[in-house]
Amino acid sequence: MEKQKKILVLCGGKFAFQTLQLLAYEKFICGIGIGKSNDTIIEALEKESENNNIGFKSFPNKKSITEMRSWIDIIQPDYIFCISFPFLLPETVLSYGENKFINFHSGPLPQYRGPMPIFEVLKNQETETAICAHFMNARFDEGNIIFNDPIIIEKEDTYGKLTVKLSERIAHVALNMANMIQFASIIPSQPQDENLSYYYEKPELADTYINWKRMSAHEIISLINACNPWNTGADASLYGEQIKIISATLLDQPHNSQVGTIVSMTNTLNIACEDNQQIAVEILSTDYGIMTAQQFAVLRPTITNDLIKM
Repeated sequence: MEKQKKILVLCGGKFAFQTLQLLAYEKFICGIGIGKSNDTIIEALEKESENNNIGFKSFPNKKSITEMRSWIDIIQPDYIFCISFPFLLPETVLSYGENKFINFHSGPLPQYRGPMPIFEVLKNQETETAICAHFMNARFDEGNIIFNDPIIIEKEDTYGKLTVKLSERIAHVALNMANMIQFASIIPSQPQDENLSYYYEKPELADTYINWKRMSAHEIISLINACNPWNTGADASLYGEQIKIISATLLDQPHNSQVGTIVSMTNTLNIACEDNQQIAVEILSTDYGIMTAQQFAVLRPTITNDLIKM
């Protein structure tokens, strides 16, 4: 019987937990490296690694990557899996072995390169995303593709819901990959089509801000879902106040109001959009805290009075 392959997993924290558990259960894992995570997660992984006689090392910053190659040489894994590891691996590390480093990217490649593909696919109103397994090189999200594993995006998916869904799926994708390297002599792959490639930088305020005059109701709802919960909602200006909209649905009703103003208040704040539709805001974040639409209305009696006069 062929000797069990040894896999070292480089990860960024909680997103990889199910993968680590599954690969450990199947006796594949020989080491865990974590990059820039919180102390609670680091301590939990370190303790589990010690209890299971698995190598462990924390890489808190880019400078610490200089220690990675010597650590890998000590552990001597057959393959290195990367799942949301935040730092680029230099040639000094990658030279450990050609086609031994496999990244599991949480978006389809080459179309969605970058650190937050979950945000981008939701914002762009995609109906499907993917987990892409690919060999790594010295650039982010490049290298030959082994496969894209497609995943349907449901209409109600938020950033949080889709992240949990992908975290569960990536565990099974990684296990399939482990079985592939265990039993296959060659792992088939193909170059990425650079004509289809696009790299998304980490989102900034301009990417999370609702532009009432230019965005349709559907685009606004997609942005709100893409920002929940990592950005505590989509940024917006409402009656001169900076807020974040955490949850909203499409209200399929026309209006005769100025875009970006409240048309009516029921259990929701119903806001006019440029495509003659409305969004019904359910939960938002203000300087007073996270609150429901009704609670916001209580804090803004002048707006309520104006609506009554209309």
